[in-house]
Amino acid sequence: MIKINENYLKLQDSYLFSTIAKKVADFTLKNPDKEIIKLGIGDVTLPIIPESIKAMHEAADELKTSQGFKGYGPEQGYEFLREKIAKYDYEKRGIKLDIDEIFVSDGSKCDCGNIGDIFAINNKVAITDPVYPVYLDTNVMAGRTNNFNKTTNQFDGIVYIPVSDKNEFIPELPKEKVDIIYLCFPNNPTGTVLNKQELKKWVDYAKQNKAIILFDSAYERYITEENIPHSIYEIEGAKEVAIEFRSFSKTAGFTGVRCAYTVVPKELFGYTESGDKISINKLWNRRQCTKFNGVSYVTQKAAEAIYSEQGQKEIEENIKYYMENAKTIREGLKQAGFTVYGGINAPYIWLKCPNGLTSWEFFDKLLYEKGIVGTPGVGFGPSGEGFFRLTAFGTRENTIKAIEKIKNN
Repeated sequence: MIKINENYLKLQDSYLFSTIAKKVADFTLKNPDKEIIKLGIGDVTLPIIPESIKAMHEAADELKTSQGFKGYGPEQGYEFLREKIAKYDYEKRGIKLDIDEIFVSDGSKCDCGNIGDIFAINNKVAITDPVYPVYLDTNVMAGRTNNFNKTTNQFDGIVYIPVSDKNEFIPELPKEKVDIIYLCFPNNPTGTVLNKQELKKWVDYAKQNKAIILFDSAYERYITEENIPHSIYEIEGAKEVAIEFRSFSKTAGFTGVRCAYTVVPKELFGYTESGDKISINKLWNRRQCTKFNGVSYVTQKAAEAIYSEQGQKEIEENIKYYMENAKTIREGLKQAGFTVYGGINAPYIWLKCPNGLTSWEFFDKLLYEKGIVGTPGVGFGPSGEGFFRLTAFGTRENTIKAIEKIKNN
């Protein structure tokens, strides 16, 4: 008799964005003539920058010659891309990385889920609440949680760290000892950030408790304010306690092309049950070499192109476009009387649902009355109840149209 991984049965009925898609599909079926503006899922709308498209064409042309053909590439990524990442994303900020500390992949979502392979099941996990669902769900799948508690709407065995307007969206250090800490800043879904002083508290905690921080900085290029760290490695000692995840999806529009990278410093160690120190970098390298065949040559050449002078100019123009959308949403909602957070250092706007509506009630109200799709805050965790996320990744036309619809109650 084939037996299943029963941890999957602990998961809630549907992934958040699948539920949204089903609701929108049902609405469309019943209202085929009604326009829908989607400001929910954080997918980009601008085309991939010309410099990357040019590089992809050139790389494809290389592959049709016997001299330029590429078969299996290195699982860790081609050196030409990892060298650019080390130089432009880190060295320019005073952070020294060796290229064998950088692992190119097909997405941060994948890496954030797969990283759990190298950690023991009995590690105590802490997540901020609300949180990107992948951090939680992949730990449920792995067996690091107990069952879902319908009274608290939380999984037993996980340490939830609430972030809300009550604590200015600054997570407090856990009161109990934890081993694995997930942090995402600029934050998805709230669009808020931590300054260097606040992030240092987490690095210090991790060092004191021999814990590890899994730091998702997918939105670091959207930071506009000073004293906001773009990398956790700007904090002294962070290389000893942190893995950093980054993506080209929102930076360069690669949501469909798929390319990201994870930084695993060689100063970072885990421990066996007997207390022996083990290199996390070596473990992750072993995992990738076994379970991953690398990102395509064409894709990595496209990623390399964003580091050219022209490529940097083009992605900055795209980021500026999205952040102008964020300003339109943020200012428009404020004018309409909403309480709003985010949208300054991130492409997400986090708003309080009006008139005491729940997150899903406000979702239905926007969809059925305005034809606008957003993301219910409670879908990111119980502390997200009563909040709602809108994304700045829509088109300028749809962004303006959506806000006008919301303002015209």
